[in-house]
Amino acid sequence: MRVYILSRNKNLYSTKRLVEAGEAKGWEIRVIDYLKCAIEIMKGELQINYLGEKLPVPDAIIPRIGASRTFYGTSIVRHFEMMEVFTVTGSLAIQRSRDKLRSLQIFSRHDIDMPKTIFASNKSSAKDVIALSGGAPLVLKIIEGTQGVGVVLVDSDKAAKSVLDAFYGMDVHLLVQEFIEEAGGTDIRALVVDGKVVGAMKRKGAEGDFRSNLHQGGSATAHKLTRKEKSTAIAAAKAMGLGVCGVDMIPSARGPLVMEVNSSPGLEGIEKSTNIDIAGSIMEYIEKNVTPHDEESVTKKKRIKRDNIGA
Repeated sequence: MRVYILSRNKNLYSTKRLVEAGEAKGWEIRVIDYLKCAIEIMKGELQINYLGEKLPVPDAIIPRIGASRTFYGTSIVRHFEMMEVFTVTGSLAIQRSRDKLRSLQIFSRHDIDMPKTIFASNKSSAKDVIALSGGAPLVLKIIEGTQGVGVVLVDSDKAAKSVLDAFYGMDVHLLVQEFIEEAGGTDIRALVVDGKVVGAMKRKGAEGDFRSNLHQGGSATAHKLTRKEKSTAIAAAKAMGLGVCGVDMIPSARGPLVMEVNSSPGLEGIEKSTNIDIAGSIMEYIEKNVTPHDEESVTKKKRIKRDNIGA
């Protein structure tokens, strides 16, 4: 089995663990910096060039696309998809997951609960937006923010108006959400692989910080999901169309609320807190869905497909 891990840094914990898990199966694993790939598009033929080399067609890819490189990264993933290469996370699903507003709209359509959210343009009245949100305390999120960056808690309507006016003046897109006080600065991340939860952790924010992101100094412990938390995580992953993802939920009086779904979840925090081989589960997902092929069969398959076009 030949598998490419699309990652910009081969030394990252998640990338190294995926390499280890694949090599443990005796597979050919290669880390590819997707920003150094060039795609070739010709009549009836698609290729990917990497550092001056024509990349052999792999059996599968594992995208680890950074949020700031979503457009280019998903273009490379889509090219592999067009070449009929199996991917654990599809290009369209990655794009959906990176759009916070679109994700929430999808959750709503699939009857998945979430914090009440208001989105309005900078032409809207901050006072009206606050009223629609139910009043302070409120959480304000920059749509483009990641890892807890660009998230602000405001504890009064006056403070909310000041922040909204400031961001609207800079033409920054904001989500305004109800604050779930009973969560106590904790959230739950469930790792979903092939429609099943393979591990979960509870994250708690640093002292005095309501954000639970590990990148913001939070801590993590293993967590046993309730039946409702498990079903919610699986439903969110399915709604987003992601074969591998991290589903972030916060506990509330009305049950688990989905905050977002991460299409390139880090493995370090959850593997170390749960002692579960998440990387191995991802490789098993590939093994279940892919039959290895050789170059001759790929060429033959392409030729047969071209010959049958219009048949």
